[in-house]
Amino acid sequence: MDREKFSYALNRDTFLTGMEWRMLHFSFDDIQQRPEVCRMLLQLALAPYLAKKTVVKDILSGEKEVLRLAWQLGKPLRPRDVTNHFQINFRTARRLLSLSDKGLLEPVHGGRGGRYYEVKATPSEQVW
Repeated sequence: MDREKFSYALNRDTFLTGMEWRMLHFSFDDIQQRPEVCRMLLQLALAPYLAKKTVVKDILSGEKEVLRLAWQLGKPLRPRDVTNHFQINFRTARRLLSLSDKGLLEPVHGGRGGRYYEVKATPSEQVW
């Protein structure tokens, strides 16, 4: 890439940022040789935007962090995962997992009652 092409690429990125686009840059080698890293970075970047627009205003910052944790783990979330990650007590973790009442987490029943929670998102309710 010469100086002119580099300048054009920078101007294009700046213009799209000004138009409120969010860009993520990946190299071809990363996509080809390390797709799991690219997938994890995409999930991390998109997690805040996957909640319903109408509910995002109504959830607390701690609940948003729990949603991000659920997306990062990529598996059903347990209250123990929340207590270990945020270093909080079990009752506080259970209160933060009340996102199932708001329709953002879905309890997965196993054994005695719901012990796991999964992120609930249908295509029509996603922000993007």
